[in-house]
Amino acid sequence: MSDTVGCRLINDDLAPTPRDKRTWNTWHVASLWVGMSVCIPTYMLSASMIQAGMSWRQSLLAILLGNVLVLAPLLINAHAGTRYGIPFPVYARASFGLTGAHIPSLARSIVACGWFGIQTWIGGLAINALLGVLWPAWSSLGGDWAFMGYSLSHYLGFLLFWLINVYFVWAGTESIKRLETLAAPFLIIMGLALLAWAMRRVGGLGAILAQSDALVGSRPTLPPTTFFLTLFLPWLTAMVGFWATLSLNIPDFTRYALTQRDQMKGQALGLLVTMPLFSFIGLAVTSATVLLYGEAIWNPVDLLARLSAEQNSALLAIVSMGAIVIATLSTNIAANVVSPANSFSNLAPDRIGFRAGGLVAAVIGILILPWKLLDLYQGWLISYSGLLGAVGGVILCDYLLVRRTRLDVDALYTEDSEYAYGGSGVNPAAVWASLAGIAVALLGLVVPGLAFLFEGAWFSATIVSAGLYWLLMRNHSRRSSG
Repeated sequence: MSDTVGCRLINDDLAPTPRDKRTWNTWHVASLWVGMSVCIPTYMLSASMIQAGMSWRQSLLAILLGNVLVLAPLLINAHAGTRYGIPFPVYARASFGLTGAHIPSLARSIVACGWFGIQTWIGGLAINALLGVLWPAWSSLGGDWAFMGYSLSHYLGFLLFWLINVYFVWAGTESIKRLETLAAPFLIIMGLALLAWAMRRVGGLGAILAQSDALVGSRPTLPPTTFFLTLFLPWLTAMVGFWATLSLNIPDFTRYALTQRDQMKGQALGLLVTMPLFSFIGLAVTSATVLLYGEAIWNPVDLLARLSAEQNSALLAIVSMGAIVIATLSTNIAANVVSPANSFSNLAPDRIGFRAGGLVAAVIGILILPWKLLDLYQGWLISYSGLLGAVGGVILCDYLLVRRTRLDVDALYTEDSEYAYGGSGVNPAAVWASLAGIAVALLGLVVPGLAFLFEGAWFSATIVSAGLYWLLMRNHSRRSSG
């Protein structure tokens, strides 16, 4: 790569990862997914589904099935990262072009910035609750001053947690690996401890599950087809959308994996076990709160703050809120910082590195007003998963079917290469296929009889974009050979 150093397509952070820096084994990859999966949004996933009208069994099925489905694109895209050592923005150059790669890269980054803000706000709430227990006067800081319904202590907690995130951005990817590896066993132990507490307090798992149906409340019985199209499919799409972002930029991490076996085994273990387990813990513990307090307390921050106050235990407050802070931090750094940091670096490699790109993402995470974005949780998931499904369909089709997993790494960093697509730097087939996928998904919003296209936006967008891209690239190959 020496002949390309200094051009507008490469810097130290975007260059292929050398063999001596590929140090992530199965446990490191699995820890990454444990750290990302154990978070408050995962804990509260079943809550949203049950409140929408699903039973606890149906909600857990949607979560497990969604993770099984999203694992396929995760493993395919991860394969490119491990095989060639390249980050996502560079990987996207093969299908979208040297310049066109900014389209999927920035689309994913905007979503990551939104999630960064949401997770930072959640972590800030935990810090605010912790400081409120340790120092009661903390909660009264600023007196009656409030902005958008929140007091000064809420925003100070948000700022403190934001600064912790910025530290890991500045420390770089190796610090992220250490964070995830150390956090994973602690988070698993804390989740199981919370489940054990609930079972002990209410008389076992059977009593908890019997109470779970009461969380649903009254709802009309829907015919199977109506239930699937209007309830199960939208939430399955939302569940796939939960990791739709990571299914694109997973090469940002697997470029550091030792072998394909490490990345595949680590992802399967970390995702398929941890995500359903922690969602079940959230469901079970919330069911127990109905029996204990006469109301469902879905937010673990509220529950743990209440327990700490009841026990008058500063130690319990420190351990429990500390666990939430670590869980949120490990999710936020891995899922929502690495991708935009690399994507913003890809905009101007000669001027923007990983650190600068991460700081840009952190600032956007504040400006996006995450405390308001959190209110749009399900709509946010469905909408962006459809958009990224269209982009993902193109990238998956290109790598797996068009190129048969073969990429010219040097050409990905060379301005007059095959990936320049005739000099424009943009592959029109990728752009048109992505737009078609998005259009088909949005068609479900304007044509009542086709509502399922938007309810299953990720699926419809992915299938249409991949199919059209395949046809366009076949025609392009025929014209080129002729």
